[in-house]
Amino acid sequence: MDTTHLHPMLVHFPIALIIVGFLSEVCFWLYKKNMLFSMGSLYLLVLGTLGALAAVLSGLFLTAEMSGTAGQQKEIHELFGKITLGILILLSGFRLYLLWGKKEETGLRKVIPVVYAIVAGFVGYTGFLGGSLVYNFMIGV
Repeated sequence: MDTTHLHPMLVHFPIALIIVGFLSEVCFWLYKKNMLFSMGSLYLLVLGTLGALAAVLSGLFLTAEMSGTAGQQKEIHELFGKITLGILILLSGFRLYLLWGKKEETGLRKVIPVVYAIVAGFVGYTGFLGGSLVYNFMIGV
């Protein structure tokens, strides 16, 4: 197996985990703060963050260099991947701080769904940019 295939294989995990985690967070707020959804959201967030870390590292170190328009789009894709990873790390850290600091019942908890929605959007857009590289420039096909 060629190592350049590792990045496309890894990126699907954080996409799914973060989007389903966001939906779990929405369910937490809709269904009278059911802790099952809250903990599910947290686990999916942490696993999605770890998956995003693996995806970013594999993209940076295991994918081929590109030039021209494809190279420019790859740079934008990498930038959004790094921004997304940064937000995920901050959100995971904040969420764990609230849990371990027993601050889940404070007003700070209301920030989570807003930031989760933003990062889910970033994950989707980053995936869209990566998909455009594959389909528009036939990268890896």
